[in-house]
Amino acid sequence: MISLFKIGLLLVVIGMIWISFVFLQGAKISEEIVLKSSNSQNMELNLIGKGVGYYKVFMPEFARDTVFVQILDKNQNVIAEESVHTKMSVGYFDFEKSETYTMRITNPAEKQINLQIEFGDAVSDGMIPPGLVILVGSLMIIVLSFIKLKNYSIEQPDKNIL
Repeated sequence: MISLFKIGLLLVVIGMIWISFVFLQGAKISEEIVLKSSNSQNMELNLIGKGVGYYKVFMPEFARDTVFVQILDKNQNVIAEESVHTKMSVGYFDFEKSETYTMRITNPAEKQINLQIEFGDAVSDGMIPPGLVILVGSLMIIVLSFIKLKNYSIEQPDKNIL
């Protein structure tokens, strides 16, 4: 007989796999670049509808370098911007309509920087059903664990037995 705890665990695993597939289906591009001093690099991506986009910046040879990231719409209006001071940074932005968005990354430092960058659609609306499956499974695990621990007792040996 399968316990409710195992069913909850199975729901969490199914939800995590489902979310992974949803995320992988989103539009995205990635690139490895070497950004010379005071130069910029642009990446363009056509995002459809309304939703949440993301960008990821990874510096494999991080030496306290800084890069500046901007997300621009087709009219070159700034949607989001961030100064990245860490080895890896992920940022999110809202997009309101279907159009081509640009990620501009600038190196203000005196030396060149190796970067791995990714730019895409987070497909946040598609993650609601698998998120609910994970929530139900997690709540089942928590409630059943609490019930088991509540009924758990440790027998103490009698002190007067010789």
